Amino acid sequence: MKITLTKVIKRHRMAKYYLFSLVCVLSLFSCRSKNRHPRLPRNFETSTATPQLQPKDVYLIEITTEFGVMRAKLFNETPKHRDNMVKLIDSGFFEGLLFHRVIKNFVIQGGDPDSKTANEGKLLGDGGNGYTLPAEFKPQIIFHKKGALAAARDGDDVNPLKESSGCQFYIVQGKIHDDASLEKNERRINRDLIKRISDSILALPENKNLRTTFERVKINARRTDSLSLLQEKIDSLVNPVYSQSSHYRIPEYERNVYKKIGGTPHLDSHYTVFGDVYEGLDVLDRIIMSETDANDRPKKDVKMSIRILQRPIK
Repeated sequence: MKITLTKVIKRHRMAKYYLFSLVCVLSLFSCRSKNRHPRLPRNFETSTATPQLQPKDVYLIEITTEFGVMRAKLFNETPKHRDNMVKLIDSGFFEGLLFHRVIKNFVIQGGDPDSKTANEGKLLGDGGNGYTLPAEFKPQIIFHKKGALAAARDGDDVNPLKESSGCQFYIVQGKIHDDASLEKNERRINRDLIKRISDSILALPENKNLRTTFERVKINARRTDSLSLLQEKIDSLVNPVYSQSSHYRIPEYERNVYKKIGGTPHLDSHYTVFGDVYEGLDVLDRIIMSETDANDRPKKDVKMSIRILQRPIK
């Protein structure tokens, strides 16, 4: 953002006195205008500190750590996650909890209630508050760019509906991507899509024998020919469902964002993004440089405090 502080006034010889006076008045106004404008910080061009530009119909929250403050908006497009976050903040749930998982070029994660009294080195991440939230995916609208605030969850093997944790969340750092990297992520997303289709087909009662045989043959790695034949059979059932029209491609707008500021595109449509850090990404970067143990837990605890900064004006 560039702000013009003054207008340069070119002085010319004036034959008339009143013209000369007018120039003097304008010059004086210009100098006063300059003094009224504060000097911009050196990092203003890259700063994301624009809370005054945030809409008035959203919740804004403030996450305080010893590394600094991050401010985020909660999306109205994900109302269940938004309302849950507000409820937990209002109850003081997050006070003193840790960012217990920190992975460079990926995410920082926190919100495990067990972290409040955890001994040094204890493995964290399994704690919860007794409930989950249904997924609220908004493809091509909300995605995992740097600064995305999203809900953690259990893996697909025990959570096929991808329901979110009732309290644990993460903030994306990710990395800058190029076209080759984005295409690799697309292939990964499409492999996951094919697997989900395959699993749903094999779960059908009429395919019980096929599923049982396939699992039995997979265990015996030497029977590769039989496995290949069974895979061909499964593919013949999957292919009509997974057509070229269902092949996923990262939208052009998202591609540009991932190439400019970075993110984690392979998480899209797998984890619910329900907010966005608009100020304090430098704090995120400082936290993520913390020294960690073998379980990605910072060796020095990173405690959080969260409050509501703005409630919607209706």
